[in-house]
Amino acid sequence: MENRAKQILICSLLTTLVFLSSFPVIMSQEVEDEMEFNYDVKSERGPFNWGNIKPEWSLCKNGSLQSPIDLSKKNVQIVSHLGTLEFKYRPSNATLRNRGYNIMLEWLAGTSYLLIDETQYVLKQFHWHSPSEHTIDGRRFDLELHMVHQTPSGQTAGIGILYKAGRPDPFLSLLRNDLKAISNSTGAEREVGVTDPRLVKIGRCRTHYYRYFGSLSTPPCTENVAWTVLREVC
Repeated sequence: MENRAKQILICSLLTTLVFLSSFPVIMSQEVEDEMEFNYDVKSERGPFNWGNIKPEWSLCKNGSLQSPIDLSKKNVQIVSHLGTLEFKYRPSNATLRNRGYNIMLEWLAGTSYLLIDETQYVLKQFHWHSPSEHTIDGRRFDLELHMVHQTPSGQTAGIGILYKAGRPDPFLSLLRNDLKAISNSTGAEREVGVTDPRLVKIGRCRTHYYRYFGSLSTPPCTENVAWTVLREVC
């Protein structure tokens, strides 16, 4: 049953990739071992029980700043002082890894960073969730990209991009063959060579986005993560 669940998740990502491309238009890290938890709400290792599996995961049930959340427009406060998102990205060698519960692209050079309030958060990895984890007014999107950044002291900043099917995605299209190559083997890795994170289309979302403080969305659910969530089409 678990193997089937893993295959469904990875196939969901690949299916979303094909669907999107077929139209013309805090030092705490995420857990790497997918055997320790899952997303089955009826399972003893599912989301409602993550906080009971290990003492160090207690924030998953007791935390006060847990992610993901529903971004309700009626509760949003419009502010102007946050300014434009500053992405200082550069091409870098990267490795694609099948973690069972998601696909991660790890950036190796450490030359790309996000600037928030004059603090540099170095780009560490991308990973994808299908369907999206964050919702807007209760609406769940087809795909969500998480771009994870950290400072040397361990502060974490996550960028979440919500996608809807119907337009090509140049970045996912670039990885199509690599995704297929590792899709059936948990723990499999594949070097993808020099890859440019700037291929992720941000556009007008640099000035229109949601910002809140939350947590890692998987165990150990570490809090005080600065989340910035934006839509592919703002």
